Amino acid sequence: MDLNNIVSQLENTNEEETEKLLLQYNRENSHTFSFDQTEESLRIKLCQGVLSVLGRQVQPSCQKTCLETLRILSRDKRVLGPVATREGMLILGGLARLNPGEQGDENQKNGQEDTQSEEEERVVVEALKCLCNVVYNSPAAQQVCVDVQLAHGLCAILHTARTWHHEVGLFTLRLVFLLSALRPDVRGVFRRELHAVRLLTEVLEFTLDVSWVGPYEAAPPDPQALPMPAEDNERTMEALKALFNLTLSDTGGEEDDHQFRIIAAILRHLLMLKTETEDKTEEAHSHAINLLNNLPVSCLDVLIDVPVQGGLEMYSGKNLDAIQMLIDFMAKRMDKQGSNYKEGLTPVLSLLTEGSRHHREIRRFIKAQVLPPLKDVKIRPEIGTTTRNKLVRLMTHVDMGVKQTAAEFLFVLCKESVDNLLKYTGYGNAAGLLVARGLLAGGRGETQYSDDEDSDTEEYKSAKPFINPITGHVEEPMPNPIEEMTEEQKEYEAQKLVNMFDKLSRQNVIRPMGVMPDGTLAPLEETLCDPPDDSGSDSD
Repeated sequence: MDLNNIVSQLENTNEEETEKLLLQYNRENSHTFSFDQTEESLRIKLCQGVLSVLGRQVQPSCQKTCLETLRILSRDKRVLGPVATREGMLILGGLARLNPGEQGDENQKNGQEDTQSEEEERVVVEALKCLCNVVYNSPAAQQVCVDVQLAHGLCAILHTARTWHHEVGLFTLRLVFLLSALRPDVRGVFRRELHAVRLLTEVLEFTLDVSWVGPYEAAPPDPQALPMPAEDNERTMEALKALFNLTLSDTGGEEDDHQFRIIAAILRHLLMLKTETEDKTEEAHSHAINLLNNLPVSCLDVLIDVPVQGGLEMYSGKNLDAIQMLIDFMAKRMDKQGSNYKEGLTPVLSLLTEGSRHHREIRRFIKAQVLPPLKDVKIRPEIGTTTRNKLVRLMTHVDMGVKQTAAEFLFVLCKESVDNLLKYTGYGNAAGLLVARGLLAGGRGETQYSDDEDSDTEEYKSAKPFINPITGHVEEPMPNPIEEMTEEQKEYEAQKLVNMFDKLSRQNVIRPMGVMPDGTLAPLEETLCDPPDDSGSDSD
C-alpha cells in the first residue's frame, strides 16, 4: 500500500478504518528492517499520526495495531523525532503501565496488572517493545526517560515479578538493561534510590526457583528435574545483563556485600542448571560469568563454601563443583572454531585468575587439571591438545587482551613464580608477560601464596638438565655449524654478524635492548652506561 495514501487517509478515518488501514501496513512491513530514504518525511508523518491516535481513547485492539506500526517505524532511527518527545514517551509509558512522570505507591500503581484482559496485556507488551526500540535508537528519547523518571515505573513493575506474564517480564527487564547500559547516570538512580539490584536479585531467585538451605547456599538442583524452560531462561539472561550494568561501579558497605553474596549463591545455582539446549545453557552461563566478574573477589568463596552439600576433604572440605563447571566452560570456549576469544574466553579466564589468586583451594583444584605434574617434556609446551597446550598457545595470540589474560592465568596458577611458569611454558612464550611485569630477571609477583611446594616427577627431574629454557622442551641434538671452522672463519662470521646488527640498528629497524636491575627492558646503551644502585657494594 502507498505510504502517502495511508498518511492522508489516517487523518480523516474513524477508529475502525484506522485499525484496518494500519493492519495492512503491518502485514506488508512486518519483516522490513531497511527503509526507503525518499519516504522518510512520510514515515515521520505516519509516526505523528499514529501517536495522535494513541493519544485518544481508543479500544485495546486499535491501540495494539497502532503500537505494532510504531514498532516497525521505530526500527528506523531517522524518523523517531515525534516519538522521542516528552508527550510521545508519556503516551508509550502510560500504555506500558509504567506511569512515567507520576509519583505514588509503587505496588498500588501496578495493582491493576492482575485484572488485565489478554488484549490489554498485548497492548502493554507492544508498548514495552516500542520503548525498547526507541530508547535503543534515540539519545533524545533516553534523555526524556530520565526527565520523566521512567526508571521509577520500571522498578514498580519489578515489584510485581511474581505475577507478571512472560513477555511483560522479558521486555521490562530488557528496558532496564537498555536504559542502564545507555545512560550511566541512570545506573546510580536504579541502584541507590530504587534498590534495583535487590529487586533484580529477587527476580532471579523467583525465576530460577531457588530454595535456600543456608545463609548463602541454595539447594542443589534435582538431577531428575526437567531442563529450565526456554521462557525462564530468556528472562534470567535479561536480568543478568541488567545486573551486570548496575554492578559495574564498585560501592562498598555491608549491605552491598550481603547482596553480592546472595547474587553469587544464585549464580552458583545457575551454573549447575541446564536449559533445553546446550547453546542456551552456555549462553546463560556466559552471562553468569560476566556478572561474577563484577562482584568483589571476597564473595567468590560462596561458590565453594556450601556446608550442607559438603565438599572434598583434600580441598579442606570445599565443594568445587561450580569451579569444575567454569573449567568445562573455558575448555568449550577454547575449542570453539572462529569464536571471538576476547568476548567469549577472557571473562572466564579473568574470573578463574582472580579466584585462584585469592582462594587457595580454587587455585589448587584448577592447577591439578590445567598444569598437572610434568612427565613428557620432549614436545614443545604449545603443541598438543591438553588445556595447558591450548593456554600456552594463547600466550602468543595476536590479540593483546587475550594474550595477557591467558598468561596471567597461568602465572597465578604457578603462584606468580617465574621459575615455575617457565617450567610449564618456556621462556619464549612467557617473554611478553615477564616484560610487562618487569620480571625478565626472574623472581616473583607481588601476591603472597601458601608455602606448599610443587613436587616434580622423576621423569621431569631426569630430563631437566637437557631442557631448552627458551622452548621449554628437550630438543634433539643439532649439528654444531661452527664445529669444523677455523678460528679465522669463526672470527670473520662473528664480525659479519656484528656489522649486520649495527646496520639494522642505525637504520632503526631494530633496537638492541638490555635488562635493567629491576627486571625491566631499556635501550642497551642505558643498561651499559647507568651506574648500579648499590654504590656501597664491596665488589670491584
